[in-house]
Amino acid sequence: MNKSTSVSFDTDFEKEVKQGLTDYPKHLSSKFIYDEKGDKLFQDIMAMPTYYLTDCEFNILENHQDAIAEAFTSAEGFDLIELGAGDGKKTKILLRYLSEHQFDFTYLPIDISQHILNDLVVALNDELPSVKVQAQQGSYFSVLEELAAYKTRKKVILVLGSNIGNLLHQDAIAFLRNIRKGMQPGDMLFMGFDQKKNPETILTAYNDKTGITAAFNKNILARINTELGGDFDLASFKHWETYNPETGTAKSFLVSTKAQQVAIEKLKLQIDFEAWESIHVEISQKYTDQVVEWLADEAGLRIVKQFVGERGFYKNYIFQRR
Repeated sequence: MNKSTSVSFDTDFEKEVKQGLTDYPKHLSSKFIYDEKGDKLFQDIMAMPTYYLTDCEFNILENHQDAIAEAFTSAEGFDLIELGAGDGKKTKILLRYLSEHQFDFTYLPIDISQHILNDLVVALNDELPSVKVQAQQGSYFSVLEELAAYKTRKKVILVLGSNIGNLLHQDAIAFLRNIRKGMQPGDMLFMGFDQKKNPETILTAYNDKTGITAAFNKNILARINTELGGDFDLASFKHWETYNPETGTAKSFLVSTKAQQVAIEKLKLQIDFEAWESIHVEISQKYTDQVVEWLADEAGLRIVKQFVGERGFYKNYIFQRR
């Protein structure tokens, strides 16, 4: 039985950790995997040959950069707002093209990790000094409330890496609706969606033999240990990946390999785990055109253009308000 005493929360991390680990079944939000170590591990994941998503989106951006840039531009210029900018490696393909062809734009990268933003700004100042950059730290949902303030000229909102796949469909619709609220007529949303494909390809992407993905998902337990005084034994949790080809849903779990009790000092909390009990830590949704069209319609958006990668593994769509 889980034991806890009343405690006030200083951060969303504390609040959501307590809620997630005292719910049944247990769950933790993947957004909390990302700190300095988590950022580095995710960069390692993106570099893996089996993690096809990065190469697929690179392919689209490199092969269609001229058409994408022409779709973005307007007479008065535009603000390029990226949610979940990360290290900006893929975005730099577009930034370089826009800069070299003297498009009038400002780049506003947004990420939950201040560390990764700092690195991105330094890199852009060095590699693309002519690009005007205004970085902002924050979660998607807090920043979305501020998007409406950018209305003096066209907004182009970027969400790369199929980040929407971290949300269940109803949450994805709510996310898209929130983006729509901040969009004026003529504004655009450019978003990546990983497509359904051979289930083995998907499982291999999230269950690499080198253990990088396992270390990445376990980093949320490491953060609880470091920041909240937890005593998780990371070695006693097994990373496990599943994929349902019917729903297109890949899920990542951390599974307790034995019956154990974990204490989290800052939360005044003791959590009991049965042997083989799981913590759900991540979802990675896969899509078809029909599902993307349905999500857009439910959110009050319409697809105006799409770009397809090699083998049809991945697509980037441009949306506008209906």
